[in-house]
Amino acid sequence: MKKYVLTVCLAAMAVSLGASAARAQSGGVAAGAESSAVRDIESEKSAKHELEVARHYFKNKKAYLAAFLRVDELIAGYPEFSRLDEALYIAGMSSLYLSEGKGKQQAPKPPAERADEFTTEALREKARDYLTRLVNDFPKSDFLKDAQDALNQLGGEKAKDEKKN
Repeated sequence: MKKYVLTVCLAAMAVSLGASAARAQSGGVAAGAESSAVRDIESEKSAKHELEVARHYFKNKKAYLAAFLRVDELIAGYPEFSRLDEALYIAGMSSLYLSEGKGKQQAPKPPAERADEFTTEALREKARDYLTRLVNDFPKSDFLKDAQDALNQLGGEKAKDEKKN
């Protein structure tokens, strides 16, 4: 009797393992979609962490350079991030504040790496770029009014033909 039960259990286990292996092999598209969904969840989680750190630098520490560098990488690395509007806002406002010499950090001075990207004019142009993108791409954002006010201070939204240059 014990041999019979053991044989039945082993047979059932072999059938279930074979079925799951066949299901995994036949589900090419479904398996890819699952893998993509997991990657998207992980990307969203990573981007959210980066945003939280940048927000902390921006709001609490007034470390606008650190906040800008964080969200600049976030925007480039996670273009489908669900809270991209806030990242664009922090990038734009950090650039603006750095151009005005505000905050606890100053923009890098030559011969520092990337110092030419942090001249007053370049920072104001970056601020305009990010804030214009926020206004155009996220018309229902909670940051819209502040972005529009900052854009008015910078001379208005960047025209579409200006964006290409």
